[in-house]
Amino acid sequence: MKKEKFDIITDSCIPLPLENIDTDQIVPARFLKATTREGFGDNLFRDWRFDKEGNKIESFVMNNPAYSGRILVAGKNFGCGSSREHAAWAIADYGFRVVVSSFFADIHKNNELNNFVLPVVVSEQFLKELFDSIEKNPKTEVTVNLPEQSIKNNATGNKEYFEINAYKKHCLMNGLDDIDFLLSNKDKIEQWEKRFN
Repeated sequence: MKKEKFDIITDSCIPLPLENIDTDQIVPARFLKATTREGFGDNLFRDWRFDKEGNKIESFVMNNPAYSGRILVAGKNFGCGSSREHAAWAIADYGFRVVVSSFFADIHKNNELNNFVLPVVVSEQFLKELFDSIEKNPKTEVTVNLPEQSIKNNATGNKEYFEINAYKKHCLMNGLDDIDFLLSNKDKIEQWEKRFN
């Protein structure tokens, strides 16, 4: 898992304007046997990207060279279904740093955060505008500013602010997972424990 510090990202987007994308569509169950996170990106949206013979399905957006970027823009209720963490592994391993939607399933949202992917919740109106901008110009860029907690559609100049847990924001901005965070506070923990000895 890459623990890259997250600050401000400006990039183009891959649009997936479908609602209720569940974790089995994100990474099919037959790929869940692996126990490490590496290589899961190859199977992200596997049954949408490839046919049964393993050939690319040209009509799927991720196989269209016009679209690229580290920002996935998805329809409402992204990551519903089972709580498999492998779905977040696949998103992170493929190279996405941000997923934008108007609603995320709670467990999947937390799984993304734990894998250094930022889930950004926007209004339905902003999401529709974003899809429209990307459809008009696949090179449309979006700026996600974590310190400011804002997302901007650079094609229109419109901006929205998003919520994020303060602890998770700190971890993303400093490239820390939960264990790293505890270790970074080792001295404070030891001082606290000494009070009771």
